[in-house]
Amino acid sequence: MAKLSIRHLDLKGKRTFIRVDFNVPLEEGKVIDDSRIRAALPTIQFAMDKGARTILASHLGRPKGKADPKYSLKPVAERLAQLIQKEVLLAPDCIGDETAQQVATMHDGDIMLLENLRFHSEEEKNDPEFARQLAQLCDLFVNDAFGTAHRAHASTEGITHFVRPAASGFLMERELRYLGEALHSPRRPFAVILGGAKVSDKIQVIENLLASADAILIGGAMAYTFLLARGFEVGRSLVEPDLADLARGLEARAAERGVKLMVPADHIVAAGPDDARGAKNISVAATGKDEMGLDIGTLTREQYTAMIARANTIFWNGPMGMFEKPPFDAGTLEIARSVSDATERRDATSIVGGGDSVAAVIRSGLAEKITHISTGGGATLEFVAGQTLPGVAALTDC
Repeated sequence: MAKLSIRHLDLKGKRTFIRVDFNVPLEEGKVIDDSRIRAALPTIQFAMDKGARTILASHLGRPKGKADPKYSLKPVAERLAQLIQKEVLLAPDCIGDETAQQVATMHDGDIMLLENLRFHSEEEKNDPEFARQLAQLCDLFVNDAFGTAHRAHASTEGITHFVRPAASGFLMERELRYLGEALHSPRRPFAVILGGAKVSDKIQVIENLLASADAILIGGAMAYTFLLARGFEVGRSLVEPDLADLARGLEARAAERGVKLMVPADHIVAAGPDDARGAKNISVAATGKDEMGLDIGTLTREQYTAMIARANTIFWNGPMGMFEKPPFDAGTLEIARSVSDATERRDATSIVGGGDSVAAVIRSGLAEKITHISTGGGATLEFVAGQTLPGVAALTDC
């Protein structure tokens, strides 16, 4: 995964197109969470310091291929200007004569943010002519939007057919480094924690990680498909009965490879997610037909945290239960604490990816203790599943 980095480029005076992920939440015309903007700052600051004429490009929301003021990047340009304490010019569009003329007037160190790429349907279609028009704006291309790298869009893949070299930004570089090392050369033991609703969402992830993991700890609703495959009553828990045979096959392969695949020994059950008062901790073997499993139990937390405490590499994706509704968030928060403890006390390499997993780490106040919090979402899962990401494959090899 050795890809050319922005650090290898001569940026002085060059029109440098940087694809960023500024798809941030807005409220009343203001950015309410600027974490994605902040994540791109090291790359942006580096380009500024090296005298590049920096052209930033991003999508925002789903404007369905038409210009819509609701999805304008104007609030993003304003927030970025505050963060870097420098004027950020917002282009009227991402292509066209007026935008090209504004780019032509840029000086070394200037920054321009193009208007929403998805105001043009050609962006998501990876239209070659649209990609060529984007490429005409620049001399160099840098992709720092790992979260969009799993999609072959004009601004992530198509543009690279017209602009070389194509380099990674620092955020992209960091993602490839940590995820790549976890997959191909982890410090052992390597513990994988997988949660979420469906086994079907994680099949390829599990299959690929069987080649490198020492232990896979299963939680969340997806655990009930494995428990059903083992012959347990799962009551009203979310389950995919048609995947029980697949779950059995994954367990068999794990055993053949010497990978310890763990499922909950006990869990927190209730009549449903709104029945907080009726929540109780029972063995999975004692599950009644009218009970729903909503979190891992205390014994399972002990077993999982003991495994995590011994690991030197940890990858976590997906909550352990109905994280959105206390008290069914306790298992997820306990996992967050154990991952951060292993990182802080034993210098384990910890990688957390996925909305609820990241939210749990942030909510517990432990984000700064995690080695790497992936910004990828779907891109992270596809990378870990061993799939080729078009936005990464398009970059120039180092």
